[in-house]
Amino acid sequence: MAISAADIKKLREATGAGMSDCKNALVEADGDYDKAMEQLRVKGLKGVAKREGRSASNGLVTAHLDGGGSGVLLELNCETDFVAKGEKFQQVAQHVVERLAASKPADLDAALATDAGDGKTVKDYLDEANATLGEKVELRRFASFGGAYVGSYLHKTSPDLPPQVGVLVELTGPAGDIARDVAQHIAAFSPTYVSRDDVPPDVVAKEREIAEATAREEGKPEAALAKIVEGRVTGFFKDATLLEQAFAKDSKKSVQQVLAAVDVTVTRFARFRVGQA
Repeated sequence: MAISAADIKKLREATGAGMSDCKNALVEADGDYDKAMEQLRVKGLKGVAKREGRSASNGLVTAHLDGGGSGVLLELNCETDFVAKGEKFQQVAQHVVERLAASKPADLDAALATDAGDGKTVKDYLDEANATLGEKVELRRFASFGGAYVGSYLHKTSPDLPPQVGVLVELTGPAGDIARDVAQHIAAFSPTYVSRDDVPPDVVAKEREIAEATAREEGKPEAALAKIVEGRVTGFFKDATLLEQAFAKDSKKSVQQVLAAVDVTVTRFARFRVGQA
């Protein structure tokens, strides 16, 4: 029977499969939409194992906040930016982040075992997405916070793509727009730690060692070395720790000063960029 372009388009939008795959499925199903859908799923699932070894370095970051007291940030990966910017892939990410927000799993294994509805786990759900989209779809990582107040920020690096950078930040109390501003700051300046108290002693020792070796290489006088080293280590803290960084929206103030003005501080944060550690 004749297969219309509208039928192919409808099936493609529903599954994310290629045009030719959708046409062939409809032809084999004699134009029956439901049968064609099932055929694509079956054929896709047969290829899931073959896709396991592929690199999934594209994708998106998304977040879900629950009334300010808790939130989830996740990175969902795929193989190409074509799939990443498709509605189907983005719907999959939204469904997963909402399920994780409801279940609050402790780790990635628990997240994959989370109920995704209709008797499926999140892993089952992603395997089906893998099948219909024809690419490896992988939950790479997630962060789940629940404290006095949680804020988030998502950033698009390109208008054609879904958010590629996402931040989840937990504060000691409600902070309104400041929570989003701080999350936006983290997205832009990528601190490694919340405060200098969080920096491991061996990291500080290494920075001090490098600062001293550099100062000696520069020929700095021995009597000034201690002061120079401490100054450079302080500079490291101002660069690496969130609270000591100059605030993105007012460089005359530190992030800590901005937070102190509203009587809160940051307890932890997560920053994800698609495809990066």
